[in-house]
Amino acid sequence: MIRFISRFVGLWLIAGALVALVIDGAKSIAASAVTVTRVGMAWLEYSPATLAGVQAFIEKDVESHVGHWVWDPLVQAILWLPVFAALGLLGGILALAGRKRRRRPAAYA
Repeated sequence: MIRFISRFVGLWLIAGALVALVIDGAKSIAASAVTVTRVGMAWLEYSPATLAGVQAFIEKDVESHVGHWVWDPLVQAILWLPVFAALGLLGGILALAGRKRRRRPAAYA
């Protein structure tokens, strides 16, 4: 059941990555220049309060336990990724995690 859910969500994320790629392609054609929508900009556009809340949570609670390297290089690098790349990568990982294992035949003696 978990493998099915993982594959299902992974395929939906891959489909979302394809949609984001088509949208970025249409914007690039209209602007006559390459335009890419970043994860941070999309998140800020649709829900700025949650982005600020996540930043405050990471800076206050997570960095106090782990270290001060979490928000600045790690999370900001993720927020700088193009939306299609982030969704495609996450969807690919989930789809691969949910795939059926291949049974290998016993070695011939």
